[in-house]
Amino acid sequence: MELESVPLTLHKRTQMCYSLKIMGERFDCHYCKESLLGKKYILRDNNQYCVKCFENLYSNVCEECKAPIGSDSKDLSYKDLHWHEKCFNCAKCSRSLVEKPFAAKDENLLCTECYSNEYSAKCFACKKTIMPGSRKMEYRGNSWHETCFACKRCRQPIGTKSFIPKENDAYCVPCYEKQFAQHCSSCKKAITTGGVSYHDQPWHKECFLCTGCKMQLTSQRFTSRDDFPYCLDCFSNLYAKKCTACGKAIAGLGGSKYISFEDRQWHNDCFNCKKCAISLVGRGFLTKRDDVLCPECGRDA
Repeated sequence: MELESVPLTLHKRTQMCYSLKIMGERFDCHYCKESLLGKKYILRDNNQYCVKCFENLYSNVCEECKAPIGSDSKDLSYKDLHWHEKCFNCAKCSRSLVEKPFAAKDENLLCTECYSNEYSAKCFACKKTIMPGSRKMEYRGNSWHETCFACKRCRQPIGTKSFIPKENDAYCVPCYEKQFAQHCSSCKKAITTGGVSYHDQPWHKECFLCTGCKMQLTSQRFTSRDDFPYCLDCFSNLYAKKCTACGKAIAGLGGSKYISFEDRQWHNDCFNCKKCAISLVGRGFLTKRDDVLCPECGRDA
């Protein structure tokens, strides 16, 4: 329930008049027909009424004392309810609410102080009451004064800016990055979301690139040389052994098998007899200059 921002309405719906005696003319109450000559009367909708008839017909009943609000009294109204001026008081401390802000709770009207003491939230930081009508910040079931909801590090109010919670404290984004966030090994900027780890060093996903072609490596297999990461194509082209038979790179990754002999290497599929093309993997072989031969072809050579 928020504090009412405007005072009550004071209704002026009647006009008290006095009649003069005019010889030869009648001037009667519109309801009871008694003469109003020389008496007080009240006008309503261009009709005149004696005070008694008017109050019986049109007076509102006070919510507090239940008595009619007479034509000579101020009629204070709030949400179609009416009070005498002297009856419009705080339900708890009985102080007058006339022309003062107030709050309504369970059909009772309360002054600002009583409402705050009874029902207003307490600030999680300073423990003081958050007055009705003032701005408050809410997070995880707790409330703060707007000025109390501040960054733990720089103490500046966070307001509607983004923040990052840590334990029971809140930090503005710049302070959190300075104090807690890891920093990318490549660009040295804070890593606020995601990121990858390589050789126990943090990287932005977009900064973890192949040393050779600068392609992102986060979605593919890669290897390294001297602690520098490479995509498989770049590593093969730059550092992998070349097959003596086909001249292509031998990646040696992911369980790939190759044959090595006297500083020469072959893919398993390429280690064949130069003459009859039979596979020599797991078999004896002979060499003739740069060629390898099966024993049968070697004897015939």
